[in-house]
Amino acid sequence: MKKTVLSLALALVFGATATATEPIVNEKKEIKPESSTINWKAYKVTGGHEGMVKLKSGYLEFNGKKLTGGEFEVDMTTLVATDLDGEMKGKLEGHLKSDDFFGVENHKTSTLKITSVKPFNDKSYTATGDLTIKGITKPITFVISLFENKATATLKVDRTKYDIKYNSGNFFENLGDKTIYDEFDLVVDLAY
Repeated sequence: MKKTVLSLALALVFGATATATEPIVNEKKEIKPESSTINWKAYKVTGGHEGMVKLKSGYLEFNGKKLTGGEFEVDMTTLVATDLDGEMKGKLEGHLKSDDFFGVENHKTSTLKITSVKPFNDKSYTATGDLTIKGITKPITFVISLFENKATATLKVDRTKYDIKYNSGNFFENLGDKTIYDEFDLVVDLAY
């Protein structure tokens, strides 16, 4: 009887220890929107503009310590320019939220869903996902790097794929210095 009790006690202790160190499969780590940032930078012949937009919600998915996926929702109503002040700032923000650009009245959010991830070192991955802007979904590939409880990524987005063609040299002729380049950058810092 003593051997049975001792065996059972040892099995419980070692069994609990073994399961406590097992990696968690398909663990979702929620992103903290208040501690995360999304900065944008757009370019035109005569310079460019930059600003921010806020993350509404999101998560990264892991298998143990390995990144396997994620999903994010951005609140497009928070789109602001940070390189201008006063009336010019208001005009640019209003124009960016109009149907010429992001059509925020009808498309209040944009989303990104990571569909595949390939590691290229122990902290960085090449990720492919579905980016939805203005209700249009297109694939995008980018690099995401993880450090402790933070993730960083830089995405280059071709706005014309999402029916944002305003002053694009690929769609309009003779724009001269009014030409706006098709690609803009997103620099993303996520805390989880």
